[in-house]
Amino acid sequence: MKTIDKIYINGEFITPKGTEYFDLISPTTNEKLGKVLLGNQEDTKKAIDAAKTAFKTFSKTTITERIHYLQNIQTSIKKRKEEFISTMIEEYGGTSQFATISFDYMLKSFESAIQLLNTYSFNKIMGESEVQMTPIGVVGIIIPWNSSNGFICGKLSTAIAAGCTAVIKPSEMSAQQTQLITECLHEAGLPKGVFNIVNGLGEIVGAEISRNPDVAKISFTGSTAVGKIIVKEAVNTMKRVTLELGGKSPNIILDDANFSEAIPRAIAAAYMNSGQACIAGTRLLVPEDKLEEVKSLINNSTQNIVVGDPKNTTTTVGPMVSIKQYERVQNYIQIGINEGAEILIGGLGKPNGLENGNFVKPTVFVNVKNNMRIAQEEIFGPVLSIITYQTEEEAIKIANDTTYGLQAYVSSSDEKRAHNVASQINAGRVQINGIKHDPMAPFGGFKQSGIGREFGTIGLEAYLEPKALIR
Repeated sequence: MKTIDKIYINGEFITPKGTEYFDLISPTTNEKLGKVLLGNQEDTKKAIDAAKTAFKTFSKTTITERIHYLQNIQTSIKKRKEEFISTMIEEYGGTSQFATISFDYMLKSFESAIQLLNTYSFNKIMGESEVQMTPIGVVGIIIPWNSSNGFICGKLSTAIAAGCTAVIKPSEMSAQQTQLITECLHEAGLPKGVFNIVNGLGEIVGAEISRNPDVAKISFTGSTAVGKIIVKEAVNTMKRVTLELGGKSPNIILDDANFSEAIPRAIAAAYMNSGQACIAGTRLLVPEDKLEEVKSLINNSTQNIVVGDPKNTTTTVGPMVSIKQYERVQNYIQIGINEGAEILIGGLGKPNGLENGNFVKPTVFVNVKNNMRIAQEEIFGPVLSIITYQTEEEAIKIANDTTYGLQAYVSSSDEKRAHNVASQINAGRVQINGIKHDPMAPFGGFKQSGIGREFGTIGLEAYLEPKALIR
């Protein structure tokens, strides 16, 4: 049983003023792993003050100095690879496969930031004027539980590259993972106050970050509902915001695609991170005359899905993060049944032998209409809805008929045709014949999937303010 009773402010591990504890529960067994002492409003203000003071000098650091700090962090993280993977498996229930990929993405965050610093010009000539791209100030980083340390590394590396300082509010459910990354960041020897981490509740710590006038920008990843609350509060002090929110990603398989390759890939896209992913391809659009073939291929493909203990390297779908999340997914499966959709595989209840954890049967619905709730609302679990179409134009129309627009997928044997379809989909990223991550390409959403972009030059400039010097 582990007790985490420290937060990190101004270069030190300190005991928070808050007195409330939050229990850490294993998603795999629902046994108590430990508890974390939560920070309060006073702790958050202290962290913001530290970041504000540090910004005065850190904003003036050179590119060489920032690269040095990023390299130090990367080196510190590399040394504790197995701890990062095992902690994510234990605390979050992420599969061994996903936790390993997540660790690699953490390291790539720093590589990408260093690459940007080696190529980006902070001084530009526009027209007849000099434009200086200046650090925006203190950044409030608020992140969810489904890839906690990955989000910290991605956002903090960009903030450091820009010359900003940060106050980070991770999910209280990720406290063991947060402790580990904090120790690595501390070891990296950054100047005091450049990063500060406060465990705490969104309505307390997150709310203070959102309204505090000394925070210049917020970078938030999470639900659309919470994102709306944050941006409403942030506008009072004209904070800049980057919001990476929910998704209901369409996956269009065109009639000329290699279905024996596209269907297993579609299952992987839907069930990535046990379905707890904003980019999961949870709406599968297939030609109406191919439905029976698709159903047969899905039945064959899902036989390879292993639901179970996330420690096992063969496990592909682990538990939901909490009982609350398990119940949410169960509720949506029942909604799908009530709406008249047909269950092809999976359904209600837990898989045999996994009754103690928050395990969901990976589920596929057919006979789904795009106006059904299971096709419109983000479930955040391993639930896939199959929707049929008759023409390419109809497929594009269905794909765009959503309030979201984060990611999409297109499969076709004709690269030019796939590119043409992808260009017509309203989403921040469209995957063509694959599932890849380009850390230098912008990531973010259309419509209610967010505001702004992360990664690459566009992501870096979200942490910078342009200043024109006109002579």
